[in-house]
This record gives sequence, C-alpha cells and structure tokens, in this order.
Amino acid sequence: MDRLSEITFLLPDAPESRSFLDELRVLFAEVAYAGFTGSAGTAGRVGDRLTLTPPRPAGARPVTTFELADVPAPEIAFDTGHSIGVGGDADAHEVRALPARVETADLARRLAGHVRRVDHTGVNVPACVTSPERWRDLTTPLASASTMYRYPTGEDWPFVLPSTSDELLGGIRDFVVGREPRFELVHDQWLTRTAWQFALWTDLTRVELEQMFPEPEGMTFPGLEDIFRVVPVLSPWPGLDIRFDLCYRIENGPSDWETGEWLVTDGGRIR
Repeated sequence: MDRLSEITFLLPDAPESRSFLDELRVLFAEVAYAGFTGSAGTAGRVGDRLTLTPPRPAGARPVTTFELADVPAPEIAFDTGHSIGVGGDADAHEVRALPARVETADLARRLAGHVRRVDHTGVNVPACVTSPERWRDLTTPLASASTMYRYPTGEDWPFVLPSTSDELLGGIRDFVVGREPRFELVHDQWLTRTAWQFALWTDLTRVELEQMFPEPEGMTFPGLEDIFRVVPVLSPWPGLDIRFDLCYRIENGPSDWETGEWLVTDGGRIR
C-alpha cells in the first residue's frame, strides 16, 4: 500500500514567499517539533523549508512542510502525486471571503512566544469550481494512502491523522496528545476561492486573544466560540485566502479532540 508521507505547502521563490516563510518560523519558534533547514539559518533560497514532524506516535506520517520552490503560484503537493493549486470562481458576481485586516508579519509579532503546537493545517476548496466528482477524485486517493477520518457531525471536512505504518493498515486505536499536525480538507460551499487554514494551540486565554485581536481583526465561528478565535490575514497571493484559528489555552487536560479519539470513534475512517 502506498503511504502518504509528506504534505508540502509550495511557495513561489519570490520576496513575499520568503517573508511568509520567515513569519511562520517566528510563529512556530516554540513548537518543539518544528524544524528549519536552509541557507545559513535564514529563509531566502529555493529549497529552504520548515518541517512539522508528528511527535507521537514514533514514526507517524505524514510530515507537513513549507518550502520555497520553482512554482508559478502557491500549491499544496502530496507525495502520492496529487496537488491542490490556487483556484476560484473568477466570474463570481460576489467574491465571498473572510475580511482580512491583519498582516501575517503583525500576527507573528503579536503571537511570538505564545504558539505551543500546531493542531492542523488545511485547505478549503470552493465547491463552486469543484464538482462532487472532482472532490472525490481528490479525496479518494488520499484516503487510500493515509488514515483519513470523517468529521463526526456530517460536514464534508475530512481529516488526515498522522499514523504509523501499522496504523495505516489496521486503523488508529491509540489516542495520544501529539498526533499532529492533522490535515483538513474542506469542500467549501461558502467561499469562492481557495483558502489555507492553520489551527494553532496557544498559551493564551480567550480574553487575552480577544484583546490581542479585537473585532474586526478577529472573529469567531458560530458553535466554536469557546474553542478558538479566527484571524484572517492579508494574503500576498491573488486568489488565495489565508486564516489562522487560534485555540485557547487548555485548562482541563487533553480532550478527545486533541487525542484524535472523537474523529476516529465518532467520525469513522474513510477508505
């Protein structure tokens, strides 16, 4: 069985990409499993990359990387041979996107030292240009090469959970904190262009994040107000939206979301 071992966010080799990669390095500076390889410790050349390696269980895959590359526009590449580029409905009468008022550099400056873990990365694919058939063509091969689970409440938001080679064959039964970063795919019925999302565990309370990113810079999603604060950032690339979901400090020990148990037992595996 082929195994999905790496998910790579490819960034065009251009000044705005180098800046974005540097800003991610600042954000992830306190994340124990984030590592950078590049030229003399600074971003700036093709091949520079930031890697997030799942800390638990040992040997879990896929890793998630961000890399400067010789590509004309940002894309997400899977080492199984598939990719997701920037796309959207150029003819839409109304572009539907979350309003962004914060620069990524400013977000990184405010959050410096406060990001502890990366819960998940992901991509929202607009349904207006992605038919159900094309969606299945994307998700089916990924599901066959990974441990992908349904979102338990029924939305079309499947998650890839890092897993060992044994778990790829037999499924996940060990629920531990550290099985991250997950990867989420969203067949988005609302947005009209592709969006990247990054969900980060912080050491800040809800009140502190509300004060750090007050409206209209920050917002919440209905039903998820008690879990994270959403901060859309100004994207340097036309046709691509970017948002950060900032999770509040955990007060009462690990939840079944953190361990993956909710997705596995209530959602069920997609094969």
